[in-house]
Amino acid sequence: MPSTSHHAVPNLTTAQTAPLLRFESLLLERAADIERWFRGQWALTPPPFYCSVDLRNAGFKLAPVDTNLFPGGFNNLNPAFEALCVQAIQSALERVMSTACDVLLVPENHTRNRFYLENVATLQGLIQKAGYTVRLGSLRTDLHEPETITLDSGRSLYLEPIHRDGDYIYAGDFRPCVVVLNNDLSSGRPALLAGIAQPVIPPLGVGWNTRLKTQHFGIYREVAAEFGKLLGIDPWWVDPLFRNCGQINFKTREGEDCLASNVELLLEDIAEKYRQYGVKDEPFVIVKADAGTYGMGVMTVKSADEIRNMNRDARKKMASAKEGNEVTGAIIQEGVYTFERWGDEQSTAEPVVYMIDKHVVGGFYRVHGGRSNTENLNAPGASFQPLAFADPCNCPDTAQNPDASPNRFYAYGVVARLALVAAARETANAMAREPQPVEAVA
Repeated sequence: MPSTSHHAVPNLTTAQTAPLLRFESLLLERAADIERWFRGQWALTPPPFYCSVDLRNAGFKLAPVDTNLFPGGFNNLNPAFEALCVQAIQSALERVMSTACDVLLVPENHTRNRFYLENVATLQGLIQKAGYTVRLGSLRTDLHEPETITLDSGRSLYLEPIHRDGDYIYAGDFRPCVVVLNNDLSSGRPALLAGIAQPVIPPLGVGWNTRLKTQHFGIYREVAAEFGKLLGIDPWWVDPLFRNCGQINFKTREGEDCLASNVELLLEDIAEKYRQYGVKDEPFVIVKADAGTYGMGVMTVKSADEIRNMNRDARKKMASAKEGNEVTGAIIQEGVYTFERWGDEQSTAEPVVYMIDKHVVGGFYRVHGGRSNTENLNAPGASFQPLAFADPCNCPDTAQNPDASPNRFYAYGVVARLALVAAARETANAMAREPQPVEAVA
């Protein structure tokens, strides 16, 4: 596999901070134990088909802040790791159905986001290279005939309406063995896919119509505690504290007192941890929609008064989510600083790690010149720089300094895979609640 070491590595201002070096050194010393532990986790609970994890690196802490089970940025990954992606897809699909040969890829309904469509083309290409026939089926209610979309890269997508006959779905005369969702179901659970005989991955039960971030991070807290026990470390090093308070309506201010009091309590908990570890930075929290993605409904808060004094525009912004949905619940999450910078302008950056099956297959830095190190970077104006993996994230180089690039990326891969373990358990819980198909025929 070609080396990617010629790619620029961001200036990590935390590179020489003692806490991070100690943590990275510990990961390298215990790499065999860590990998054995992960193997045991996958034997208990198979990983999701794919997953991406947003990380924040504060030097004294390296933690996931978001886990996406329908990742949409495969076009931003380093092409040098295509072979690893293909191998991981083969492994994942063989586990779902060993005899499968035909795959229906179901993308998001929106067709105006050109970057997202490039992701669809990249993902379709990877599944094809894994040895499968892949067609694109749309859940759009306004699509009655096949549609060809020409992309800026020169590639094209041939999008077909999905129809159902009994317990099977089709795109034209194409009956897939497996359905791969790249649609996060924010608009609701599609009746068209409910109860079909073909396996659907990820399962319908983990779409954003039912999934909650508080549930995911509740499971992640358990995973972090198990990992902390394995290594003899405080789980807080890899786990963002969080709270929530059920129903909230930002427009009518219903639930505002609950939100403000929980912000206050969480800030106190973070301050206590900062005192314990001698962290001089100011604690902050992130308030965001409990369901949904695309960086909508997110705000940085350093005082409960900021909640009480929100103006109408701020409340309106917090109330809206993807697909025009209204935010009815919020997670109050410990804010994790990012001290990573990219390029001559020293733009704020954070790593996003991509996984297929149990394998780390690459990632990128989300870079935003207009945002500070306490703000959400998943916002208009962000750009993406491929992570400079010299080797995959699960291949540390113990002969090098802990801060060397492969080892920094190994640390990213370990923490991202902790979130993957939590996502695996979350998916297993969702599947246990789903009625199982009567048959799955290739």
